[in-house]
Amino acid sequence: MAKVYITRPIADEALASIRGAAQVALWPNPDLPPPREVILEQVRGVDGVLCLLTDTIDAQVIDAGPSLRVISNLAVGYDNIDVAAATARGILVCNTPGVLTETTADLAWSLIMAAARRIPEAERYLRAGSWKSWSPQLMLGQDVHGATLGVVGLGRIGQAVARRASGFGMRILYADLAPKPEAEALGASFAELPQLLRESDIVSIHTPLTDRTHHLIGAKELALMKPSAVLINTARGAIVDGKALADALRGGCIFAAGLDVLESEPPEPDDPLLHLDNCVVLPHIGSASVATRTRMATMAAENVLAALEGRRPPHLVNPEAFSP
Repeated sequence: MAKVYITRPIADEALASIRGAAQVALWPNPDLPPPREVILEQVRGVDGVLCLLTDTIDAQVIDAGPSLRVISNLAVGYDNIDVAAATARGILVCNTPGVLTETTADLAWSLIMAAARRIPEAERYLRAGSWKSWSPQLMLGQDVHGATLGVVGLGRIGQAVARRASGFGMRILYADLAPKPEAEALGASFAELPQLLRESDIVSIHTPLTDRTHHLIGAKELALMKPSAVLINTARGAIVDGKALADALRGGCIFAAGLDVLESEPPEPDDPLLHLDNCVVLPHIGSASVATRTRMATMAAENVLAALEGRRPPHLVNPEAFSP
C-alpha cells in the first residue's frame, strides 16, 4: 500500500480520502509546521507528500525520499518547492489554483478599506477610551471611491480585485510582463510599474514571488508613490522590502499599508511594521474561509490520489515530469 506524509492536519473529508487509498503519517500540530529534521525523516519510504507553503521542500528533502512520486502543495504558489529538482527526479509537483481567487480578492479589499479608512487604528482609539467627542478632524482617511487602483500582476486574483473596483467607480491601471487581453473587459489600462506607482491612489500586489519580483517594491519605488497612497500586499512578503516600507510609512512617503504577508512569517516581535499605526498587518489569512480551505485540501488530496493511481493530477505544475 502506498504511503503519504501530510505536514499538517487538513479538512477531515480530504484526509479521509487519502487514508482510504494509502497509509498516512500526519504531523499532528495544527499551528506549527514540522521541523526540517522531521520532514527529512518522514519522506524516507513515502510515495507522496502533501505539504504547505510553510514547508521547504528543497533538493535535500527530495533526495531523502527515493520512492517519492508526488509533492502536492496546499497552496497556489509553490516557491517553497524546488520544482527543477523534483522534475529531474520525475516527481510530480501539484498545487491548488483558482479555488482561492475570490476569497483572497475579498481579503485584499478588506485591507484596502481598513488601511485607507484607518479602521483598526480607529477601533484601538475607541477601545482605549481616547474618544471624547465627534470631531471634524478625527481619524481622517483616504477615499476609495473614484480613486485610481494600481494592480501589480493581472493574474486570476489581480483580475478579481480589479472587477470589484468597478463598483467603486475606480480608474484601474495594471502592470505585468506584457499587456493582457483580459484587461479590456475589466476597463483596466496597461502601465509600466513606475507610471502605475506615480498615478495610483491604491497599489495592490498580486504577482508571484520570483527572482525578478523579489523586493520589486523597495525604497526607490515607494518614493514614486503619492503621500496619500495606500500599498496592499496579499501575494508574498518578499515582494516588498519590509525595511524600506517601514521607513516610508514612518516618514510619510505613503499614507498607509495593508499586509497579509511579510518577509518573515511569523515576524519578529520588534519588526517595525508591527508598531506603526498606519500599517494593518494580518497573519497570512488570504484564503482563510471555511469553504475555500476545505476545497483547497480536497484539491491537494485529489492531486495525490491521481498520482498514486498513475493518472495525471488535475493541477500539475510540471507536466514534463508526467509519464502516462
